[in-house]
Amino acid sequence: MKSLKTINDYLDSYRVEGCCVREVVKNCLDLSNSFDDKNIWITKVDLDFLEPYFVRLEQCDPSSLPLYGVPFAIKDNIDVAQLPTTAGCAEFAYIPEEHAFVVAQLIDAGAIPLGKTNLDQFASGLVGTRSPYGEGINLFDSDYISGGSSSGSALAVTAGIVPFSLGTDTAGSGRVPAAFGNIVGLKPTKGALSNRGVVPACKSLDCIAIFSHTCEDANYVYDLCSIYDEEDPFSRVKCHGNSINGVFTFGVPRADQLEFFGNSDYQELYWESVSTLEKIGGKRIEIDFSPFMDAAKLLYHGPWIAERFCGIEAFATSHSDAMLEVTRGIVLSGAKPSASDAFKGFYRLSELKQLSEVVMKSVDLIITPTAGTIYKRDEIRNNPLELNTNLGYYTNFMNLLDLSACAVPGGFTKRGLPFGITLFSDAWNESALLGLGQKFQRHCNTKREYITLAVCGAHMSGLPLNPELTSRGAFLVEKSTTAPIYRFFALESFSPPRPGLIQSGDNGASIEVELWNIPTEHFGSFFDGVPSPLALGTLFLNDGRSVKGFMCEGYAIEGATEITSLGGWRRYVSEM
Repeated sequence: MKSLKTINDYLDSYRVEGCCVREVVKNCLDLSNSFDDKNIWITKVDLDFLEPYFVRLEQCDPSSLPLYGVPFAIKDNIDVAQLPTTAGCAEFAYIPEEHAFVVAQLIDAGAIPLGKTNLDQFASGLVGTRSPYGEGINLFDSDYISGGSSSGSALAVTAGIVPFSLGTDTAGSGRVPAAFGNIVGLKPTKGALSNRGVVPACKSLDCIAIFSHTCEDANYVYDLCSIYDEEDPFSRVKCHGNSINGVFTFGVPRADQLEFFGNSDYQELYWESVSTLEKIGGKRIEIDFSPFMDAAKLLYHGPWIAERFCGIEAFATSHSDAMLEVTRGIVLSGAKPSASDAFKGFYRLSELKQLSEVVMKSVDLIITPTAGTIYKRDEIRNNPLELNTNLGYYTNFMNLLDLSACAVPGGFTKRGLPFGITLFSDAWNESALLGLGQKFQRHCNTKREYITLAVCGAHMSGLPLNPELTSRGAFLVEKSTTAPIYRFFALESFSPPRPGLIQSGDNGASIEVELWNIPTEHFGSFFDGVPSPLALGTLFLNDGRSVKGFMCEGYAIEGATEITSLGGWRRYVSEM
């Protein structure tokens, strides 16, 4: 079966190719198992749990449902009936009888839930490391954070397990992990998506976020579930926003207001993104970013921290020991602000709203980095609060000021780490922003040419030689298998050992591979570092495609250890 990445890929597999929904979903679950060390899931479903979903869909025409058989993942502070909701804390867990309102809309449309994803406990963080279920692991470099709090939901999309997922976004939790995962993260207008069935972080500010590979998919899902919910007091009737067509204006903060925390690669990529917006019709206008910066400070350094405490007050006061130390400190600090502090905060926010509205009226949208930098996991452990605050520099103000925003991939650093931009505007402009984000993505995708390369050994993700790919801006496209015509050897005279793949014909087997897109301009330097007896050749995949891959010269397998029966390099490594 070919790789399925977008919603249309899944729909075409059913409507055009006639694929079986059970087979498609089983492949997703199998792929998910290969990422078990990345801490994506808290609760992962099995085929028995999904049986009622299969039965229902098998009785329907695939064209009758807009999300027929499309798998998705759900952050574990959003209810899915009969699956525990933990919010990242086992002692808090409960099993809901009903789906959250948005989840119900998607399932009614034919989507299939694959499970509940990991998160920063009680959605209190932008790092993805504050979870007793394990730290989210960045799929491009395991030393780095995945971003949070919606870490697992973003990782599930980045890994290609699902084409879209649900997270939440109060302070940036649906945008920061999107930026660190090279995917799209939509933060809709407050109230556009019902929060009924969501464990609150800050109930008046919380938004359900949508992750996907493309802006088109994010908009498609948004349209399906942006329905007014009369049982949610914060739900709002959907409005039609502005359009962004032809020539448009976009704001760029003054240079002295931009902050990259010493990350020169992110700074360079941001200005490249600004240039890209100009190339697709934008006119740059410098703006005063101070109202947004000042509003951001109110979220954690103002009375709104009390709303985090209010949301789980009964549990926080009776089971504070069940929370991680950093989460406990954040939540319990919300008991301190007084009523007068709250009113002072509202007064100040009203002033900043007026100032920010003046800025917003001068442009169609504003572009910022999604995050000014990215940190290693051990850096976050050593300085959890300050570095988390840094990650919210461009995100914390968004819901306080009632804005709509989407995070869009913006390229890779020299080390191979993703960078993302955020496009934001007034409330109800998410569709316009996603339309512009779509143009931005297409321009970036056509601007740079890639070669797809199959790797089957130590260059695979998470293995010792993978940085030779990521440092050149290469990124993982999909996991696949070869046609059953190869024999596989371990060339143990190398350090680390290298794989030896030999085309063998009838007595061969299918071998696990990863397909990576590497920029054409960097392929030569990568290939120069690959030693003999490995040589570039054509490798045939199980689905009939052919790609470039490294084959082994026949003489080198003499004395080498044959590992064909293991089916892949990861199993060989695990048994060494």
